[in-house]
Amino acid sequence: MYAVIRTYLGAGAQQLFEHLEAHKAEVEAALRTVPGLISYTLLNTGDGGTAVTVCTDKTSTDASLKVAREWIQENAADIRAEPPIVTEGPVIVQIN
Repeated sequence: MYAVIRTYLGAGAQQLFEHLEAHKAEVEAALRTVPGLISYTLLNTGDGGTAVTVCTDKTSTDASLKVAREWIQENAADIRAEPPIVTEGPVIVQIN
């Protein structure tokens, strides 16, 4: 398994996560199209937020990044959020 964490901070991050929350069904539908998706979680931190994606492999997490970026470009282009801080790597332990 492989995971990617995207953290949005700074200008526009709070507005972006308010928009994502208001459209969470659409976000979920878009991410469900990613082959190899195991889990996807959005956290609203009040001043921005974090997305945590776990997939079967790096190729799938790369696909999730593309889907998320495209969704934001198509549905929240007017929100000028800073690009996310991206952290990624192989999953060592996952407890369900």
